[in-house]
Amino acid sequence: MAIQVGDKAPDFELKDNHGATVRLSAFRGEKNVVLLFYPFAFTGVCTGELCEVRDNLPRFTDRDTQVLAVSNDSIHTLRVFGEQEGLEYPLLSDFWPHGEVSRAYGVFDEGKGCAVRGTFVIDREGVVRWTVVNGLPDARDLGQYVEALDRLRDDTP
Repeated sequence: MAIQVGDKAPDFELKDNHGATVRLSAFRGEKNVVLLFYPFAFTGVCTGELCEVRDNLPRFTDRDTQVLAVSNDSIHTLRVFGEQEGLEYPLLSDFWPHGEVSRAYGVFDEGKGCAVRGTFVIDREGVVRWTVVNGLPDARDLGQYVEALDRLRDDTP
């Protein structure tokens, strides 16, 4: 079962497409996080979604938000994918132990061996404030992430 709104987001430490270690808790107190799980690099729907985020990145950075995209691909695959598509936000590898973080968030499809399309908006305190989980073929609506971030901003004293 996927992590729910109000749950503390499970912390993790993963390597990004450049080999740097990224820890979710490093953003606590600093930035909101949009955590995007996607099945595989170089596939049609995934590429479309991640390029849409790329093309709208200011909509996130203007809201003091870090985008983190997670797949079960290796860092080497993600490096080539990120360079080919001009993705300037971290692509995190949940390759080994295979799907450990995807499982912690309840979005790992055991039969397919990859994450489904789970999105988690996490506030500065590390609490999940909005989430959606779509099946493998179903693209997500970027506008929903931005609306969720705006609600966070409206809730801030």
